[in-house]
Amino acid sequence: MIENDDFNINYEKSLQYWADIPPTVDGVLGGFGFISSADIEGSEMFLKTLLTSNTPPSTNTALDCGAGIGRITKQLLIPHFKTVDVVEPDEKFINAIKEYVGEHQSKLGTLFKVSLQEFKPVRKYDVIWNQWVLGYLTDDDLEAYLIRCRDSLSENGIIVVKENVTSSGRSEKDTTDSSVTRSFKQYIKIFKKCLLKRIKQCKQANFPNGIYPVYMFALVPNYKDIEKTNKGNCALNS
Repeated sequence: MIENDDFNINYEKSLQYWADIPPTVDGVLGGFGFISSADIEGSEMFLKTLLTSNTPPSTNTALDCGAGIGRITKQLLIPHFKTVDVVEPDEKFINAIKEYVGEHQSKLGTLFKVSLQEFKPVRKYDVIWNQWVLGYLTDDDLEAYLIRCRDSLSENGIIVVKENVTSSGRSEKDTTDSSVTRSFKQYIKIFKKCLLKRIKQCKQANFPNGIYPVYMFALVPNYKDIEKTNKGNCALNS
C-alpha cells in the first residue's frame, strides 16, 4: 500500500491482476469470501429501504457493475428485479455468470464485456449497483462514468455505491492490483461534482475488524443543479 501523488492507476495492470483470479466467491472477494453473507444482508436491508421509500424506483431493470461471477446479481438483484444487466471486463468471469446464477438465468439481461471507463449505458436503469469496483477508475474517469450512469437512470432511478473508505482521510493506493481506496470526503466531493445528491447512506455492519470501513450511498440526480448547469451552457453557446 502506498500513498504518494506519483501513483497512477494502470488499467492494463488491473486487468492482468484479475485475469489470474479464480472465478469463485472467495476469488472475487480477495480471499474474504466468508464476509459474503454479511455483505449481502447489509445490502439487502439498504436496497429494501430504497424500494419502499415514498418515491421508489421501478423494479424492471437493474445493472450490476463490475459483476465478477454475478454474486450480487444472483443474491441481491435478481430477487427484486425483472431483468439484471451486468458489466464485467474479464472474460472468464463473464463466462462463469450464467452457471453461477443457475436456475435464474432467464432474468439475466445483457452481459457487457467492457471496462467501466468505456461503458456507455442507455437510459433504462432503475438501480445501478456499484460495489468494490470504483477504486479501479481514475478520478476523471470515475466522474465521467457516474455522469453517464446518472443520465441513464429511469424515473426515480437510483445509483448505489458501496465501497471501502479510508480512515486516514486520504486516498490509499495499492500497487498490487493498481487500485485506490478513497476517503469518505473524497467520495462526497466527487458525487457533488457529478451533480448527484445523497438520499441515503449507511455503514456496513458485521464486518471483521482490520479491514476498511465500507459505506453504502444512494444517489439520485440533483435536477436543480443540473438545470442550472444546462442553462449556463445554453447561455455560453448562444
